[in-house]
Amino acid sequence: MEASSLYQLLFLLPLVTAGIIACFLRKKHNLAAGFSVISALVFSGIGLYLIYSGQRSSWSVPWLSLGDKFQFTFGVLFDDLAALMLLVLIIVGLLVQVFSLGYMKDDPGKARFFAGLSIFMFSMLGIVLADNLVMIFVFWELVGFSSYVLINHYFDKPSAVAASKKAFIVNRVGDFGFLLGIIFVYWQFGTFDLVELAELAGENAQLISTSMGLLLFCGVLGKSAQMPLHVWLPDAMEGPTPISALIHAATMVAAGIYFTARVYFLMTPDALYVVMWVGTITAAFAALVAFGQNDIKKLLAFSTLSQLGYMVAALGLGAKDSFHGPAGSTVIATGAAVAMFHLTTHAFFKSLLFLNSGSIIHACHHEQDIYKLGGLSGRMKLTFATFGIGVLAIGGFPFLAGFFSKDTILHLAHDSGYKAVYYILLATAALTGLYMGRLLVVTFFGKPRSENAEHARENGPAIVLPLIILAVLSVIGGYTWFFGHAFDSVIQALPHAEGSFKTLMIITGTAFSLGGIVIAWLVWNPNKDSDTLEAVAPGIFKALAARLYFDALYDWYVDKVQDRVALILSFLDQLFISGFMVRGTAGVIGLFGIISRSLHVGSLGGYVYWFAIGVVVLGAIAFGIL
Repeated sequence: MEASSLYQLLFLLPLVTAGIIACFLRKKHNLAAGFSVISALVFSGIGLYLIYSGQRSSWSVPWLSLGDKFQFTFGVLFDDLAALMLLVLIIVGLLVQVFSLGYMKDDPGKARFFAGLSIFMFSMLGIVLADNLVMIFVFWELVGFSSYVLINHYFDKPSAVAASKKAFIVNRVGDFGFLLGIIFVYWQFGTFDLVELAELAGENAQLISTSMGLLLFCGVLGKSAQMPLHVWLPDAMEGPTPISALIHAATMVAAGIYFTARVYFLMTPDALYVVMWVGTITAAFAALVAFGQNDIKKLLAFSTLSQLGYMVAALGLGAKDSFHGPAGSTVIATGAAVAMFHLTTHAFFKSLLFLNSGSIIHACHHEQDIYKLGGLSGRMKLTFATFGIGVLAIGGFPFLAGFFSKDTILHLAHDSGYKAVYYILLATAALTGLYMGRLLVVTFFGKPRSENAEHARENGPAIVLPLIILAVLSVIGGYTWFFGHAFDSVIQALPHAEGSFKTLMIITGTAFSLGGIVIAWLVWNPNKDSDTLEAVAPGIFKALAARLYFDALYDWYVDKVQDRVALILSFLDQLFISGFMVRGTAGVIGLFGIISRSLHVGSLGGYVYWFAIGVVVLGAIAFGIL
C-alpha cells in the first residue's frame, strides 16, 4: 500500500471510530470500548509499519481556497521528528486504551470516554503529521477541545467543570499569541508550508525576528503549561486518571515541545534565551511546589510541569546547527534533539507513574490523598514494583531511561556557558528525587491509614499489563539501540558527554534517586499520619500547598481587575454603542418617519401649507438669510 493511502487510513481510523461510538454505541459501553481498542491496535500497527519501514515522505491534497492568493492544504510531513512523536503517541495511546478497559469498567459514561479518546488521537495525529502552520493550528485547537471534553468527563462534579473551563480559557490566552505568530510568519514569508518556510528562512535570515519566535512560543506556554500559563494543568487532574497519563503527561502537553522543535529554524538566539529561562524557572518552581501536594495525581502533575520545564530549557540551550532530514525540512538541531529525547523517555516513565496512581486509586476506591494510603507494598506488589521503577527512572538512576535524557540536558546546560541554568537544573534534579521519594515512602510503606488502603488488592490484567510494559520501556527507553535506525537524524544530533562528565552523572544520578528515597524515609516517616514539613514549617507548607499563590493572584486579577474593566466596558457598550449609536440612530429614523407620515394627510390645504413653507425656506437660503 502506498504511503499516501496509509496516511489517509491513519487519520480516518480514530475519526470514524469516534463517530461510530457517538452515533451508534453510546449505550453499548463494552462494545464501544472493545471497538475503540481494536481500532487503536490497527492504528498502532499502521503507524509502527510507517515508522520502522523507513518510509519518510510528504503528501498533501487541496483543502480550502480563498481566491487565488490563499490556498490551504491538508498535508503530511513525515520525517524522523514526526516519526518519533508518532511512536510516543502510539505506545502511550494504545496502553492507555487497554488500561482504561479495567479502570473505566463500571463507569456509566464509558462509551463517551472512549469516543473522546479516539477524537483526541485524531487531533494529536494532526499536529504530529501536519505539513503547514494552518493545519497545525486547527488540530492544536481540536486537541484543546478534546482535553476540555475529557477533563469534564465527570460533568456532575463542579470541580471537574471548573477545571475544564480553566484549561480551555488559559490555553486560549496562549493560543491568541500563537495565532498572531502564525500570521506574522505568513506576513514575512508568504507561506504556511513548513518545508518552504525552512528553505526561505535559510535564504532570508533577516526576516526572522525575536518577536516572531516569542509569539509562536506563546502557544507552547499554554499547551505545555509553562509559567505563567501553568495554572491549568494541576486542576486538569479532575479528569479520569488514564486521561492524565495520555493527555496531561505524555502527548498533548508535549505538543508544545514538538512544535518548537518543528519550527526551530524560526527561533532567534534572543528568543531561545527567553525560552531557556522560562523552562528553567518552571522546572524549579514546580519541583518546589510538589512538596506541598498530598493528592497523588496533583503531585505528579507538578512533576510533569517540572519535566516539561527541562524540555523547554533544552530547547533554549540548543545550538543553531540544524540540518536537513530525509523529507527535506530542517528538522533537528541539538537543543531540539535533546528535548525530544527527554520527551520520549518522559512519556514512558511519567505515563507509568500516572497509570500506577490510577491502579492505586482504583484499588483504594478512588482515594487520592497519600496520607490516607500507606502499606500498599505488600498488598499491590506489581504496582509497587513498577511504581518503584518509575520513581528511579525520573530520579535519574543510572542506566534507566530518565538518566540518559535528563543528564543529556544537564550536559548541554553545562557546556552552554549558562552556569546558573546548569546549577538550577541540577538542584531541580535533586528535588525530583526527594519529592518522588516522599511519594513512594508515604504511599507504599508503613501502616494503612484508611480502611480503603487496608482492603486494597492488586488489579486485574487490563490494568497491570500496561504497567509492566511501560516499566520495561522506562528501563530500556534511553538506549539509542531501542530506536534502531528509525531516528538517525535525532540520535546524531544528541551531544555525547566525555568520560569524566558521565562518571559525575552516574554519581549524582545514584545520589539523587536512591538518596532521595533514603532521605524521604528519614524525613517523611511512613508511620506518620501527617506531613513532616507541615508540622515543622506550616507557613512554608501552606504556601507550597497554595502553589505559591499563583492561582490566588489570578483569582484576584479576574475578580478585582478584569471583571471591573468588563463591567465598565459593558456600561459603555450599553450607553454609546447599543444606546446612542444603535438605538439612537433607530430612534432618529423612527422620528423622521413619524414626521414624514404626518405630511401625508390627504388634505389639499395641508399640502398647500407645507408647499408655502418650503418656498419660504428656499427663498431664505437663496438670499443668504439662512
